[in-house]
Amino acid sequence: MKFGILFTTASAVIVMMILSGCATSGENAFSPKPGQLSKMEATGTNPFYQESTLYFKYPPFDKIKNAHYAPAFGKGMAEQLVEIEAIADQDDAPTFENTIVAMEKSGQLLNRVATVFYSLASAHTNDSLESVRSEMAPKLSAHSDQILLNSKLFERIKTLYDQKTSLGLDAEAVRLVEETYKDFIRAGANLSADDKKRLKALNAELATQQTTFSQNVLKEVNNLAVVVDSREELTGLSETMIEAAAKEAESRDLAGKYVITLQNTSGQPPLSSLENRALRERIHKVSLSRGSRGGEFDNRETFTKVVQLRAKRARLLGYENHATYILENQTAQTTDAVNKRLADLAPASVRNANREVTDLQTMIDAEGGSFMLASWDWDFYTEKVRQERYKFDESQLKPYFELDNVLKNGVFYAATHLYGITFKERTDLPVYQTDVRVFEVFDTDGVTLTLFIFDPYARTSKRGGAWMNAYVSQSKLMKTKPVVANHLNIVKPPEGEPTLLTFDEVTTAFHEFGHALHGMFSDVTYPSFSGTSVPRDFVEYPSQVNEMWADWPEILENYAVHHETGEPMPKALLDKVLATQKFNQGFVTTEYLAASLLDQAWHQLTPEQVPDGNGLLAFEADALKTAGVALEAIPPRYRSTYFSHVMGGYSAGYYSYIWSEVLDADTVEWFKENGGLKRENGDHFRKTLLSRGGSEKAMKLFKNFRGAEPNIQPLLERRGLN
Repeated sequence: MKFGILFTTASAVIVMMILSGCATSGENAFSPKPGQLSKMEATGTNPFYQESTLYFKYPPFDKIKNAHYAPAFGKGMAEQLVEIEAIADQDDAPTFENTIVAMEKSGQLLNRVATVFYSLASAHTNDSLESVRSEMAPKLSAHSDQILLNSKLFERIKTLYDQKTSLGLDAEAVRLVEETYKDFIRAGANLSADDKKRLKALNAELATQQTTFSQNVLKEVNNLAVVVDSREELTGLSETMIEAAAKEAESRDLAGKYVITLQNTSGQPPLSSLENRALRERIHKVSLSRGSRGGEFDNRETFTKVVQLRAKRARLLGYENHATYILENQTAQTTDAVNKRLADLAPASVRNANREVTDLQTMIDAEGGSFMLASWDWDFYTEKVRQERYKFDESQLKPYFELDNVLKNGVFYAATHLYGITFKERTDLPVYQTDVRVFEVFDTDGVTLTLFIFDPYARTSKRGGAWMNAYVSQSKLMKTKPVVANHLNIVKPPEGEPTLLTFDEVTTAFHEFGHALHGMFSDVTYPSFSGTSVPRDFVEYPSQVNEMWADWPEILENYAVHHETGEPMPKALLDKVLATQKFNQGFVTTEYLAASLLDQAWHQLTPEQVPDGNGLLAFEADALKTAGVALEAIPPRYRSTYFSHVMGGYSAGYYSYIWSEVLDADTVEWFKENGGLKRENGDHFRKTLLSRGGSEKAMKLFKNFRGAEPNIQPLLERRGLN
């Protein structure tokens, strides 16, 4: 449950920004009159000012400099406002072409700079980009408000909305009219002038606070890397991990020491193998302290301010709370539906987790340990129990999971067998960082389908987790084909050493490529519906389905080969891997549910109920206790102060993973019932669902594919909760 998607990819980037929380508004927008445009031309050549001439409009990363972003944002906003004003002020009666289509085509420069900027601000940031992000957040949101709160523009949209059934439009065009109208309503188009002014002020402050939170998370995770004095303390870690820690120390002018960097989750990978319990405790407590220990990167006050501002905005827009506002636009629809799903799953998850606690404590006692299981012990003793029960541990698997082999003979191989697409690496296109790779993807007819960017390694300039984004989105209207990217956070081994993955990292690679397929196969007319432009509680569904191929025997046998000998993974070990799929699911489900329940607890508050920063930790503890998931040995996957998901597209939406997994598990059953890894199955999934983006309602797409309503039983069986 550590996957994601970067929601700054749609051509309608301004609408996406305000609705996703990527940016909100302020009064200092760059909003010149049409005649002023010529005065804004910066000297020299800015690569964003023209459409890329590279293949598929691939970004010219080698020409883009930090200094190009701010001028391009300014010019892009100015150009789009001129375009929007021309649409709103025209004398001709509103038509679908002169209003809705014209809006879809607007803001192309702004879209170019925004997609690249926000992608690199996550994947390869620096102080200059962070400064631009802080500067642009309120300006971009004010720009959003100038469009979404434009009364004359809204009147044209409303006219078309009222006439939508008599305009002779096809189904996708009718949906675009409906969704555009709804976006404007939800952004405050029906508010009074005074309330619009209040909304802009709220949005301005939200933009600043959300940006500050995200920057603090990255700075804190780098600042709190754990320094270890001696190699002996690292007993249990692989030689590759120890060498990587030594190299990290050298990069920080700490030669002779070792530095363990943190990932943006509560648990940290070294805890599964570190034998030194005191060091495990130190790493874990440092991890949990992020953003709540005082100092310049403390996020407690920032987080509660964001929650309160969201609650105020929701009330202003006529909603009971932020969660109600968000869920109205998702497949879940209501807070009651989400609360019930989470509440139904929590008791069984906790029961399973408590059984696992007993197993782990038994292992501790058997070894003569004179302590009770603590959260920093969980991963370490889980591996011991796994080894005892299934007679293998993760270290036995890693030699069979070399990164390049997993990618080409696992992830790509599965896609070729299921969908008929093929891959060829390109080394002639520029990249933003030396480890980044580019692949050309060919469709079944041999014609290029997409360009795929692969960015596998962790670095201090990259945010935690794994995600997909699109640099160019598919659209028949814009005559564009997709350029999509996957980002992972695998620790890079020392020079000359192979990159060996855990099975969890293998699964992540398959998951993120599921998002990529959603973007690659997009076959829609309008940019607003391209690829992954679907409800948040549906977007994880196709990517979770793609995880099934990671342990599908035919696929696993093809990529699980020893990186030195080329020998296949022994069948006995392969069988053990498959047998462990329900192992530790109490922990996995409970830590995820705890974070999801926290997200809902915060965002179902009214403005008056939100505590200040000093009350954040107490609120967390009470919310987890009330929900019945307050297990001392299992902290939430994310504490509030480093819960980056809910600062962006997953606010009141972290439940989406489990919601989508119901659809995913049911879909896996469909594939099994219909013969599994067969082209006709892949073609059906592609045609009915993956290619349709947001052009139809999400649950209609599922039923078009499945032929029935979703069934929760496969999920309960998968997680051992039935």
